[in-house]
Amino acid sequence: MENKIKLLVCGATGFIGRNIVEYFSKNSKYEVIGIYNKRPTYEYPNLKWIEADLTNVSDIRRAIKDVDIIIQAAATTSGSKDIVARPYIHVTDNAVMNSLLFREAFECKIKHVVFFSCTVMLQSSEKPQDESNYDANLELHPRYFGVGNTKLYIEKMCDFYSRIGGTKFTAIRHTNIYGPHDKFDLEKSHVFGATITKVLSSKDGKVNVWGTGEEERDLLYVDDLSSFVEKAIEKQIKPYELYNCGYGSAISIKDLVSKIIFFSGKDLLIEHDLTQPTIKTSLSLDCKKSESELGWKPRVSIDEGIKKTIDWWRNNINDNQ
Repeated sequence: MENKIKLLVCGATGFIGRNIVEYFSKNSKYEVIGIYNKRPTYEYPNLKWIEADLTNVSDIRRAIKDVDIIIQAAATTSGSKDIVARPYIHVTDNAVMNSLLFREAFECKIKHVVFFSCTVMLQSSEKPQDESNYDANLELHPRYFGVGNTKLYIEKMCDFYSRIGGTKFTAIRHTNIYGPHDKFDLEKSHVFGATITKVLSSKDGKVNVWGTGEEERDLLYVDDLSSFVEKAIEKQIKPYELYNCGYGSAISIKDLVSKIIFFSGKDLLIEHDLTQPTIKTSLSLDCKKSESELGWKPRVSIDEGIKKTIDWWRNNINDNQ
């Protein structure tokens, strides 16, 4: 019997991490180990748990001992309110955690580390942005200055450690991810999760939208991100690669809310709260490099993804309310 590939998922109790666990647990090639810290764990076939604080070096060393691949989905995250009110938690905590984790991965000669970056370092644009479109001479949006530059620093750290050791690194600039296990509470969720909850919980025939709803987002269903990770593990050749991972086109928040209402089967009126911030941006990703080098393309359309997420919410969140 061949040895299984030991795959460690950091942040396995979070949204992306949990979906990665479920995706790889179904593949008999992998032995999946999840890291948890404060959040409760869950049962899943072919899954082992390790408790670890990823800001503690001895915990990291114990957790990554003998693993082949690290999927780094652990991060201090929150919704748009916290990005405004407490931006420093995204900067300090994530910089420290990844600095320590990558150094230990280098020291322990881990084969491959996959890191989830983001797209807030990119400027608003009408046309899809590829991996080379980041311009260091342009100021980031003030709201994303801290988190954007932290992600850029961590991308460079991936590149650095890939040059001095034998560990392969992948940095994934993904767009707005949505789907099962997302945050759906209104305080901490992003626009998709918050809108699903607002629509499905509405009792007064209305749904409230922050701002004008003109901003446009590239939205990717979480299963497509999981399949991307699998492709990167199997097919990346160079020691370090930065890849875009998105749907490839943007949808306005207005249109997104209308679609969610439509697929919910409810008859709701949209009200715009113009006292709340509108970040008038449009961003979508050009993923040609990911397609040509990894053979990856998104498979789940926005309509199909909305329907899947509504079904999941009704079966899992609604029952708990």
